[in-house]
Amino acid sequence: MLAGLLERRGAEVLRCPLVAILDAPDAEPVNAWIRRFIDEPMDLLIVFTGEGLTRLFGFAERENLADDFVAALARTRKLTRGPKPVRALKQLNLQPELQAAAPTTTGVIETLEALKLERKRVGVQLYGSDPNEPLMTYLQSRGIAPDCVAPYVYASATEDQKVLELIERMGNGGIDAIAFTSKAQVERLRKLARQRGLDQALDAALAATTVAAIGPVVAKELTDAGIRVDVMPDRSYFMKPLVSELARALDLRPA
Repeated sequence: MLAGLLERRGAEVLRCPLVAILDAPDAEPVNAWIRRFIDEPMDLLIVFTGEGLTRLFGFAERENLADDFVAALARTRKLTRGPKPVRALKQLNLQPELQAAAPTTTGVIETLEALKLERKRVGVQLYGSDPNEPLMTYLQSRGIAPDCVAPYVYASATEDQKVLELIERMGNGGIDAIAFTSKAQVERLRKLARQRGLDQALDAALAATTVAAIGPVVAKELTDAGIRVDVMPDRSYFMKPLVSELARALDLRPA
């Protein structure tokens, strides 16, 4: 989608997928969580990603529990982080009762501050295999043992050579901008550079390239790694606003 939107504005796009997303390799913990969610009503479900919700529905379908899962979602208060889980709920003809103050873990915690959670059952759909220690610590500080589920994992891209060629091409000035849409992409790029002894080459390449982040979570991952972020939407952290900001930065033609 991102590549197509940029190409319609006249950009030449080099596609270099840095990660793939797969169902959790062990289905049983996910299926067990779905059964608990259906059989033991939760007071609140925190939904971090649209990808996670969509994959949970896929697991439920394969267990012939799709209708029961959607019914349980409908009767559960839902807190979403960002627009993607909202869209995923809409696909199920549902909507969240609460949305995070900002599309970050900090924004989720800020929203939780206003809720009475003591002695409540809280479910958390994690993103990837990240345990989200800040959120877990916060919930535990309020006496809550969250019931967490991780329905997908990030799989490293198999074509390492393409990623290495990307680093070289950026370093040679052959790329004007690079766009990151997830933390996992940043982590993957840096991990491969480190494994191949290309840390300095990557730092130099990114310093010479316009770096775009889809939102504050990705931007923080970049800046924490010492990478300058040149472009990020002011709000509405998804593809179209990112493309609009990149188009302005690169002087691309209007859509």
